[in-house]
Amino acid sequence: MWIPLAIIVLLLLMVVVIYNGLVTLRNRADEAWSDIDVQLKRRYDLIPNLVEAVKGYASHERGVFEEVTKARSAAMQAEASGDPKKVGEAENMLSDTLKSLFAVSENYPDLKASNNFMELQRELRDTEDKIQASRRFYNSNVRDLNIKTQAFPSSVIAGIFGFKKREFFEIGDAKEREVVKVNF
Repeated sequence: MWIPLAIIVLLLLMVVVIYNGLVTLRNRADEAWSDIDVQLKRRYDLIPNLVEAVKGYASHERGVFEEVTKARSAAMQAEASGDPKKVGEAENMLSDTLKSLFAVSENYPDLKASNNFMELQRELRDTEDKIQASRRFYNSNVRDLNIKTQAFPSSVIAGIFGFKKREFFEIGDAKEREVVKVNF
């Protein structure tokens, strides 16, 4: 009589421990995504100031400014969706347009000497570093959650309680994984 009861109690205890572990991992992944969100918003706030600084010196480069503005809007919309895959694609597009903006700025020595532009560039570089750190932290937490949702016996508990596999926040292709060189 005591043995079946002890087995049931142990099984229930195991379910509770596994469930709590899954909740912890899910919350860590959510917190890590929130960190990415904060850094992306900071980046989005810096971009208009950067465009304005370049506009002051290179006003006839209208096409580049429009591309950066469109890419920023698309990235903000993707970021609002909360879908790491969409955000990653939009961020890749935004990074490409920022490369074009920096390429334009290289043609203007006065701009490169501007304290305002140099400060904005430094802030953007710092923000990019923080985005990368946040991305690594998020992907690490997602990896841990995905392992738990796929490994037995926690996969059974995850299925019962609706825990799902999460997408990593990744850069799209090998070209985009190359290090961007920005020299001013």
